[in-house]
Amino acid sequence: MQSHSNPLGEFDLIERFFKTGSHPNPAISLGIGDDCALLNPNPGEEMAITTDMLVEGRHFFAGTDPEALGRKALAVNLSDLAAMGAKPLGFTLAIALPQTDTQWLESFSKGLFSLANQYSCPLIGGDTTAGPLTLSITAIGSVPSGKSIRRSGAKPEDDVWVSGSLGDARLTLAALRHELSLSENDLQDIGHRMHQPTPRIELGLQLRGIATAALDISDGLLGDLQHVLDQSQVDAEIALDLLPKSSVLQKQSVAIQDLFAASGGDDYELCFTAPKNQRGAILAISQSIHLALTCIGSITPKRHHLPQVRLMKNDDHYLSESETAALMKSFDHFAK
Repeated sequence: MQSHSNPLGEFDLIERFFKTGSHPNPAISLGIGDDCALLNPNPGEEMAITTDMLVEGRHFFAGTDPEALGRKALAVNLSDLAAMGAKPLGFTLAIALPQTDTQWLESFSKGLFSLANQYSCPLIGGDTTAGPLTLSITAIGSVPSGKSIRRSGAKPEDDVWVSGSLGDARLTLAALRHELSLSENDLQDIGHRMHQPTPRIELGLQLRGIATAALDISDGLLGDLQHVLDQSQVDAEIALDLLPKSSVLQKQSVAIQDLFAASGGDDYELCFTAPKNQRGAILAISQSIHLALTCIGSITPKRHHLPQVRLMKNDDHYLSESETAALMKSFDHFAK
């Protein structure tokens, strides 16, 4: 970033770009401007709180469009709320900036507040400092007491479902890294999946009382699903042929389709489990919110000491342990 005007002080920066950008929420009794924000969720509700950090060069490319970055920074947090079945209340933003570039800040705050206003989730506080470009958001939501969807509730014979399609964010990344070639039209069709993911808030709210466990897919389907298995102490059988893929991903080799759909990160779709007798209700939700929901396998009793995923392909042919391990690798924030 380059500065396009006189440097702004911290409080001028907050006042100009972040104080009045999002609409109020009646659950927030005090927002920006004091030592703490004050929240007043309804009686009988619990607060859900999540934090995600985005670091330039680690989570996004240098020079990424700031408006898209503003949306994504909030979207990845709202996606966590969606997985818990929580309704957004508000969020805080801590941001480190190399310089106070007013044009960059105008675009970033525009993208940030466009999504905040869409979900009635106002900015209620945070911090700013100088440093390498780093964005840390803490999002706060509410869920009726006892109604949150946790990772620990999956049961044997539950179905395993995913929303939307998988692998397009990883395919976009591969194209931008020149690992493979995509046409301009194909890249334009799927690029938003990496740069501007959609948090599945409405789906999460409707899955209360239906889903037994859920999480959002941030680091790869199979690696993330393993967290559900570990906390629920169950196994899963997943059919690779059933993983939903876009028409753009289906143009790639079968090996790339399987790899990107099974372990590609940044999808921010929901993976959830539910009893078989809820299939009709889930398909009705799919139709009502105009979002594809696909059953990709089932939960099974734990067979060994540690929970595991068994992968099937081509009419119940089980993949070997080495083949499965290759598809289980998900994004690691500390990997070199």
